[in-house]
Amino acid sequence: MRPGVHRAAAVGFDRAAGAYERGRAGYPAAAVQTILAETGAAPGRTLLELGAGTGKLTRELVASGAHVIALEPVGGMREVLAEAAPDAELLDAVAEAIPLPDASADAVVAAQSFHWFDPEGAAAEVARVLPANGAVALIWNRRDERVAWVRDLSRILDGRAGDAPRYRSGLWRRAFDENPDFAPLTLETWPHRGTEGREVVLARVASMSFVAALHEEPRAQLLAEVADLLETHPDLRGRPDVALPYVTELYTTRRTG
Repeated sequence: MRPGVHRAAAVGFDRAAGAYERGRAGYPAAAVQTILAETGAAPGRTLLELGAGTGKLTRELVASGAHVIALEPVGGMREVLAEAAPDAELLDAVAEAIPLPDASADAVVAAQSFHWFDPEGAAAEVARVLPANGAVALIWNRRDERVAWVRDLSRILDGRAGDAPRYRSGLWRRAFDENPDFAPLTLETWPHRGTEGREVVLARVASMSFVAALHEEPRAQLLAEVADLLETHPDLRGRPDVALPYVTELYTTRRTG
């Protein structure tokens, strides 16, 4: 297992790259446009993406004409990323050891990934590769647990998460809170909805690192529980348009100094 990569990510995401691409939602157009505006994405600019996964955001960054350097340390994810965003420069590297010179990126972006990093180590590297006033944009699609069936889904999942880092723990914020290298974080949110289909929701669950890292029998049991929820929950029974509701959260900041 590679140093700096949590076991759940190293094993789970390597196994589940295909499910990740099928089941994970992209990002609302308004959120993407905000990222492009904040980072100044355009030809002649260099954007660094950390933990790029299968390229759900990478392809949007590349379409801006910017030079996109996408770091992804998990081999299975990187294979899908190479197909999804062939014009990006892919690096097999971690956020805590970015193989770039000082002040070499105009902006840094992370989609659905920053909670996996060591906060202090990643923050120090982000500050190093950015110039003064360089932008940082961190985005997540968070399951909307105001919806009853999504709360039930979370109850199924939470008991199996183990020690896998979770965005909602807020521990990732140690990278920026009271860090003199960065301005205070600013948050914007949007309602969002995943692609319709029970099979898409099941792929979304299967793509979760701690689910994919389970042994075959407990993984199959968990997915069967989720499938039963999707078929029998009173809010979903008989509906052909089942899709995960999300709240998309975008945090932005800038390098001080």
